[in-house]
Amino acid sequence: MGVEVVSGGAVEAVAPAKEVSAKVEVEAGAAAVAVAKNMSFREESNRLGDLKDAERKALAELRAKVEEAIVEGKLFDDDSASVKVKAKVEPKKKEGKKKEGKKKKAEEKKEEAAADEKKPEVAAEEKKEDAVEAGEEKKEEEAKEEVAVAEPAEEKKEEAVAAEEKQEEAAEEKKEPEAEAAAEKEETAAVEAEKAAPVAAAVVDKDVALWGVPLLPSKGDEATDVVLLKFLRARDFKAGAAFDMLRRTLRWRREWKSLAATAADGDDDEGDALPEGACVLDGADREGHPVCYNALGVFADEAVYRSALGTDGGKKPARFLRWRVRAMERHVAELDFRPGGAASLLQVTDLRGSPGPARKDLRVAMKQVLDLFQDNYPELVARNILINVPFSYYAFTTVFFPFLTQRTKSKLVVARPSKVTETLLKYIPIEAIPVKYGGLKRDGDTEFACEHDAEIAEVVVKANSTETIEMEATEGDTTLTWDVTVLGWEVRYTEEFVPADEGAYTIVVSKGRKVGAGEEAVRNSFRAVEAGKVVITVENATRGRKRVLFRHKAKSALAKKC
Repeated sequence: MGVEVVSGGAVEAVAPAKEVSAKVEVEAGAAAVAVAKNMSFREESNRLGDLKDAERKALAELRAKVEEAIVEGKLFDDDSASVKVKAKVEPKKKEGKKKEGKKKKAEEKKEEAAADEKKPEVAAEEKKEDAVEAGEEKKEEEAKEEVAVAEPAEEKKEEAVAAEEKQEEAAEEKKEPEAEAAAEKEETAAVEAEKAAPVAAAVVDKDVALWGVPLLPSKGDEATDVVLLKFLRARDFKAGAAFDMLRRTLRWRREWKSLAATAADGDDDEGDALPEGACVLDGADREGHPVCYNALGVFADEAVYRSALGTDGGKKPARFLRWRVRAMERHVAELDFRPGGAASLLQVTDLRGSPGPARKDLRVAMKQVLDLFQDNYPELVARNILINVPFSYYAFTTVFFPFLTQRTKSKLVVARPSKVTETLLKYIPIEAIPVKYGGLKRDGDTEFACEHDAEIAEVVVKANSTETIEMEATEGDTTLTWDVTVLGWEVRYTEEFVPADEGAYTIVVSKGRKVGAGEEAVRNSFRAVEAGKVVITVENATRGRKRVLFRHKAKSALAKKC
């Protein structure tokens, strides 16, 4: 189904880094061992020169359709002309059906009359044959008498049928003038409506825009083609289907009142603010895409759940839907729709502590969001990563997957709790991954604000072995600060300061301890009053190798701020 699954028993999703020797000496100012960056996903180029001939042709066709629709003021039309044509054709069809019905009725009556004529003759012949066989000539005479009696009765029936037909024809002749008069009135009203229509369409909005990008191609904005390409890719480069999708999106945005609260004004309706941490932008991936983190665990709280999934008297969409639309609008405002820019998001959805599939209201709301985003925000999510996925999720996906397009499925990555950091590291630098997901990024962090402080080094600890990391303090009164994270942890971790003077005592910075799988990155510092080094020991007693990523800085008391 095109979904990349990363679980504990699967092959590692991140490419292995180069192994480092048992002791790694890192001096202040010396170049650190660079982390081997994993190959990230590559979305299609938005540059015209990179498009195939068929794709360029489809883009030109869509540009022409959009240009014509905007200039003629028909971009928001909902095919009213075709509706009028159908309205005119329907009365004619009804008249034809009435005439056909009359003919059928007349034919049926004639057939019935003919059948009635044959009935007495057939009966007489049968009686005659019986009389001949039995030798009873009297029965034959009786049959003749019956035929003679039946003929006058049949003539009376025919006269009655003819009288009924005449009455029906007279009634229909009376109705026809009335029907014709009504049809003439309808045609007159349709003509008047057609005459009035151009007056309404005369107001042309050439400044119509989508996501802040003008849609009129003749304006020459280079971002216009990037937006149009998103609709084309969502419809397999079928210009007609892409144009219809664009028009539906514009109509939806015009009708969706909750879009009034945008990132610019920041004013939400009372009670319509997102729960803290539910949906936030934080950092960028390796390709420069803004990263959006969604935490469904906030809806485990009963009060938040009821507030999110309640409706306002059934007159407005569920609050959850409004939240997500407004959040999406704010996030789209951060995108760069110029050719070569980051024109899509990397979305990370954390399922830890989420209410789960048993909550029907949340499941329905999420499906609504999914449908709405697929229809009105095409190609704005470059990759969708689900992390901390419980086992029950795999049964839950059977409900969602039928509603996903094949293209959406190909962008989906699923990671079990033991592989969260390793999976995110495929797409996001370790320094941009939040500490709660095993990365090194901390809110409001100023320790590693300078570029030369953010250099990352890596050590690989083989199974059943120990590695050390050494950070040098070349002079006294130096403060050493470091961040360390181990992918998957489950190791024994120790920090010590070893003075350069052999006669001095080793100082324990942090006692040896077993660090579990769910541990966040370690942040610590030590002020060395004399020259020496901080030694970090990582002991791996598991059967698999461990990747240790770290950064550090040494700041002398006399050093200037960056």
